[in-house]
Amino acid sequence: MLTRVVVAPSGFKESLSAQAAADAIADGVRRVLPEAVLDLIPLVDGGEGTAAALAAATGGRLVALPATGPVGERVGTHFALLGSRETAVVEMAAVAGLSLVPRALRDPGATTTYGVGELISAALDTGVRRILVGCGDSGTSDGGAGALQALGARLLDADGFELPHGGRELTRLARIDPSGLDPRLRDVELLVACNPYNVLCGERGVARVFGPQKGATPAQVEQLSAGLETWADVLTRDLGAVGTDLRHGPGTGASGGLGAGLAALGARLLPRFDVLLDHLDLDARLARADLVVTAEGALDHQTPKGKVPAEVARRAKLYGRPVLALAGTLGEGAHDVPGVDAYSGILPAPMALAEALVRASELLTDATERALRMILLGARLPAHAEVSGTQRPSSVR
Repeated sequence: MLTRVVVAPSGFKESLSAQAAADAIADGVRRVLPEAVLDLIPLVDGGEGTAAALAAATGGRLVALPATGPVGERVGTHFALLGSRETAVVEMAAVAGLSLVPRALRDPGATTTYGVGELISAALDTGVRRILVGCGDSGTSDGGAGALQALGARLLDADGFELPHGGRELTRLARIDPSGLDPRLRDVELLVACNPYNVLCGERGVARVFGPQKGATPAQVEQLSAGLETWADVLTRDLGAVGTDLRHGPGTGASGGLGAGLAALGARLLPRFDVLLDHLDLDARLARADLVVTAEGALDHQTPKGKVPAEVARRAKLYGRPVLALAGTLGEGAHDVPGVDAYSGILPAPMALAEALVRASELLTDATERALRMILLGARLPAHAEVSGTQRPSSVR
């Protein structure tokens, strides 16, 4: 009998926060196993909800303030001061995330990370010794150019005029004047929690992989790719980043290339789960589980490349724990996520995306109930002899 269930989902982009997803799954578990002990661990990957989750986990607090949003308008945002008061967490999605870009304005060639730089500056004002920047759920593709401008760098074209905001402008970049950069950056440890699979340039560069998701046309993808190539070259030359691979280094493409821009300032780009999950004592909690349930918006070939369900499954398997993954959509490769024993889509029937987003909590709860009832039914079936051959994770639909 399942007596202890760990619920460790990520958020569903533009629909459910990680906490809301965990609550919805918990409701589904209680319908089937009302006596089970539930351990809810909403997981953050650097994207939406990261600052709040880490503040709560460490006894810290959120600092609210206005800043420049991705389309240039002021938005209400925040950063976190962790319990030690020595570390601030800047969540780029809270000021430059895709959810802050109205659908009619989704042009990653125009959006900016300027507000990220403003949050870093505000964090510096608190006197912290370390700033952790969480990358994920971005609505930008400017390589972090806006963030550097907010921190005092001047991005100049061939005539000496400063470039406007937006990744499309980077094709005109001739040089960077770093003389106005905030001097306090030299006295703080700048860390970036990012997906190491995301790189800035090349065929697997961030503009080509994620540009279309942010609204870029094929022509815009090529324009953004060319701009980021120029950006990497000029950053390397003018900010003394020689010897650092800003084009193809792990994590340089994080959040539309913000990773590269911050790396040029001396930031360390670190695998996000190595940085973020230590605050949540995840491994010890997984070790005590009878079943682990994780979830994300899409389960597909991208999941093993640094997504929450793959990381949860990898860690759970260190303790031999079974893993069920739930997802808004199932794509190619869903059955090949290492460590996932069973998976299920949450849609009971075809429906419009807008309806699915609105009903996501209800759908996730119902899907959890269905999946657990199938698991318990399987547990009551007679044992069969092992079947030779390769076994795939079962799909509960």
